[in-house]
Amino acid sequence: MKSGLKRDLGLFPTMAIAIGAMVGAGIFILPGVAFMTVDGPAVVLAFLLAGILILPAAFSASEMATAMPEDGGSYVFVERGMGPLLGTIAGVGNWFMLSFKGALALVGGVPYLVFITPGIAEYIIPLAVALAIFFTIINIVSAKSAGRFQFVIVGVMIAALGYFIVGGVPSIVPEQASGAWNFGSGGLLAATALVFISYAGVIKISAVAEEVKDPGKTIPRAMIGSIVFTTALYVAVVYVAVGVVDIPAAIEAGDLQSDGEGPIMALAAEQVLGPIGTAVIVAAALLALASTANAGLLSASRFPFAMARDGLVPPAFERVSPRFSTPVLSVVVSGGVVALMIIFLPIDQVAKFGSAFQIIVFILVNLALIGFREGAVDGYDPVFTSPLYPWMQIFGMASGLLVLTQVGFVPFAGAAFITVVSIVYFYLYVRPRTDREGAARTGVRKSVGETALKRTKDLFVEQRGYDTLVVVTDDTPSETSAQMLRLAVEFSDSRQGDITVGTFTQVPPRIFTAGDTKSPRTDPPEWAMNATTSSVSMDDGRSGGGAQKNLNDTESAGELSNVTFREIETEDVGRAVVEYASFHEENFIMLERRAEELYELYRGGLNKYVLKNAPCAVLLVEDRGFDGGDEIAVGTNSGTYDPVKLLVANEIAEGTGATLTLLQTVPADASDERRAVVQEYHDNLRRILTVDADSRVLETDDRVEGLSRFAESADLLVTTTQRRGLQGVVFGYPGDRLVDNIDCTAVMVQPPDKRRSGLIQRAVIDRLFNN
Repeated sequence: MKSGLKRDLGLFPTMAIAIGAMVGAGIFILPGVAFMTVDGPAVVLAFLLAGILILPAAFSASEMATAMPEDGGSYVFVERGMGPLLGTIAGVGNWFMLSFKGALALVGGVPYLVFITPGIAEYIIPLAVALAIFFTIINIVSAKSAGRFQFVIVGVMIAALGYFIVGGVPSIVPEQASGAWNFGSGGLLAATALVFISYAGVIKISAVAEEVKDPGKTIPRAMIGSIVFTTALYVAVVYVAVGVVDIPAAIEAGDLQSDGEGPIMALAAEQVLGPIGTAVIVAAALLALASTANAGLLSASRFPFAMARDGLVPPAFERVSPRFSTPVLSVVVSGGVVALMIIFLPIDQVAKFGSAFQIIVFILVNLALIGFREGAVDGYDPVFTSPLYPWMQIFGMASGLLVLTQVGFVPFAGAAFITVVSIVYFYLYVRPRTDREGAARTGVRKSVGETALKRTKDLFVEQRGYDTLVVVTDDTPSETSAQMLRLAVEFSDSRQGDITVGTFTQVPPRIFTAGDTKSPRTDPPEWAMNATTSSVSMDDGRSGGGAQKNLNDTESAGELSNVTFREIETEDVGRAVVEYASFHEENFIMLERRAEELYELYRGGLNKYVLKNAPCAVLLVEDRGFDGGDEIAVGTNSGTYDPVKLLVANEIAEGTGATLTLLQTVPADASDERRAVVQEYHDNLRRILTVDADSRVLETDDRVEGLSRFAESADLLVTTTQRRGLQGVVFGYPGDRLVDNIDCTAVMVQPPDKRRSGLIQRAVIDRLFNN
């Protein structure tokens, strides 16, 4: 869609935006602190490593910026790509990161005021707080005034730093700079983590993507070019600073604090540039203080504002003052947070906290790109694509996590705590108010659905018969035995599989055995002689109930010649069933469902043993008098439909002439994207099935109640078993509860083990499709 903005920003103006967002007070403050962290000149290498580790996020942001040029930068990328949960974390992370950057500029920049006016040394914190209040008022009164001189300030800073580099190189003491490139220095990663915040702002280019000429080329070049330039500038400045200033001696003399905090750049300029050069550097440092603090507060206050528009924070943060045209509440809260940071946190902790949140944001940016790519989002058509995908993003996330562990316990624990609070806040406040979801989740749901459809189609087109073992025991009622035989015949009719009705009789343990258990053939028992099953009518038409065949009828007996009756005497029925099915390579074991043993935690039983040890699929039949009918409901309690369950339902419907009804639940507050994906999945399933099928996607927060309500009118329910465990004993398994809630006959299907998803996969699929 046309934005109406003129594309007139070329490469260098676009680079200037990113450089201006990065270069600030950090370079004047952190070299001494990072020197003490790494305990040597390898602080130079720390700045270089930080610049390199930011590149994956820059490539990711470049791609997304060319696909969806929208104000908001990294927050928008994460929110659109990964959904409102991670969007909330990214928004809070960006807000804290920029607030910490503003606090760092104030508390670290004031020592440069002390350098020229030593009398105020005792009032550093009050001065920093006063400046925070001042910039808060400035941002309330006029955002335009706040951002008007940013380019001028940055230009002056870069010129001053260039002057410092050129004038300082000849004065470098080689012994003091020795070890600047030593990868083996202790604390190198900790120092790298500390200086990460110096690169905050590189993704700001994405906010002006709509105004960039030839964005497919200009944005990635500008973003990567700005990182290369800023990294080279930082490395050169820090190399000169540590090569000129004897930092341990400066700490001993009281010019720097014990943690390296202080006006290190002014000390270096005093030694190599004289009074005029020192005045230039101090002026640049004070400009950096003002620029970074102001820009940090301005940018930080816009994140609650943007999140309010997306419904992630209360709408009060979105209100704009009619007098000043600024989001007053957002600015005041951000300014207050900056002031609290200055009061309660030492400078190294401020830097580490800011870096921790910066790293989290960059990790989420890399993750967001994976979300967009793997989500196959309609309309996501970037002009520039990140090289080395996905290895570039994986490296960015892995290295980010590694560096994040080096920020120190307090910043790491603080960042983790804020992240957890953000998650809790999302579920308590945001989740009930929004039904959006990220591109990744929608895409993964589509991918899972497509995989399930392929498995289903492959199973349906496979031309093979399925052999079924119908298990009858001493405890199986005759009516249930007949019902299972009817269902087995209906299932095997079109597939031309063989049916074995095994009557397993338990006998007392014997000391001497005559070898393997025998399974002689027998005549059909009395209950089988009266069993009926719906069949194809003379004109091969299908109708609910159909014509009836009696096993005692000569013609029908010929048609059912694939049914064999056997008797097996055994000391252990469960073991005998499993061994028989394994030896004869049965495809299905069908037996009576015994609800009482399924709910027991410690009690065994035939159902439990067979479900756990069966070498093939298992069908548990809850007999409530199915004599054919018009509707067979197929319910799924979690995730996608298992292909075997669909095959069973389809073949029984083929034999009885019934119509299938696909039942699936989604939450009452499910997003439109989720409903659409699930409905599309059902539509595709109906094309694979060989019988008429209807679809019902039920919006309910109680899956069992919702499925029960709609399955009640069916003549037969086909659903899935679940794995047994403590959770089922306490809360009841959804599949079992569903069967117990309805009045019709039910068949519970457990697919072969090799087709069952693992715990994590089942949880993910369930989360995508049902929760």
